[in-house]
Amino acid sequence: MNAACAATCLLVAVCSYYLYGSDVLSSLLRVPVAEPSMPEPGAAPRRSPQGVPYAELPHIVNADGLHLFCRYWEPGSPPRALVFISHGAGEHSGPYEEIARRLKDLSLLAFAHDHVGHGQSEGDRMNIKDFQIYIRDVLQHIDMMKSRHPNLPVFIVGHSMGGAISILTACERPSDFAGVVLIGPMVQMNPDSATPFKVFMAKVLNHMVPSLTLGAIDSKWISRDKSQVEAYDADELIYHGGMRVSFAMQLMGAVNRIERELPTISWPFLLLHGGDDKLCDIRGSQTMYEKASTADKKIKVYEGAYHALHHELPEVVQSVLKEVTTWITGRLPASTLPQQGL
Repeated sequence: MNAACAATCLLVAVCSYYLYGSDVLSSLLRVPVAEPSMPEPGAAPRRSPQGVPYAELPHIVNADGLHLFCRYWEPGSPPRALVFISHGAGEHSGPYEEIARRLKDLSLLAFAHDHVGHGQSEGDRMNIKDFQIYIRDVLQHIDMMKSRHPNLPVFIVGHSMGGAISILTACERPSDFAGVVLIGPMVQMNPDSATPFKVFMAKVLNHMVPSLTLGAIDSKWISRDKSQVEAYDADELIYHGGMRVSFAMQLMGAVNRIERELPTISWPFLLLHGGDDKLCDIRGSQTMYEKASTADKKIKVYEGAYHALHHELPEVVQSVLKEVTTWITGRLPASTLPQQGL
């Protein structure tokens, strides 16, 4: 191995440890796989990455002209509020069906889209040139739904990276949101590994070889429920490959921005976090709770639980669903409550 190769491998190792810890150092470097190119304008109808024409799928088109697959859970009666659901890195909106249905049963209109590069949406898989694109797309979708259902309160439910998106979206338009629910959110990198030296090395690596991939998310840390881990592994809409260095840098930039925003947060929020979450550091949620200026804030820690609380052991899942629905409905104005029959 020559000196240049050795240096590159060292940089990959440092960045991987910085992002994930020592558990994934055995799967450091992978050869990036070329992603499908976007179809030429005027060619065949635009299709999802799975080959389904977007004409057959609910979708929106973002400011970059990319088609984003959408899901809607509309109640049978007029909705009392709008709730956008923001999924995490590598996954898609499908695994939030149970949360969405619980909201729908309470006459709340839940909706979501697969973020750019995720699930059935277009875009380079789990890669983004600017984290702000996620925020911009969420605001576009919310604005569209607000135009169809004016004067309704708007909430966001975000998990993992979707939690970071939710925080920054609400910070961008704080007066637009009645509240934000965060489940195992990405608020900060692990401070034990994000030392100045390692951050510097990660930036150097991004400059040298941004397309190199690091270890993939270890699914065993998703949930203590083995059936949920198996479902995660079998889900073909989830990206199971390694994270690119450039994407990791976008995540780092997002949490740095969140750190600056924390003291300004004035909107209500509910934080739910697993005590043994190895994928998103619980200290980030604790810091957010301590530093946010809003008086309407709550944090609940599920001791022993892993990352995806909505897919945890059944007793945790039921508690999480109750916490989410009770918290949101408790912040609805009286004018949206169901009226008694005449």
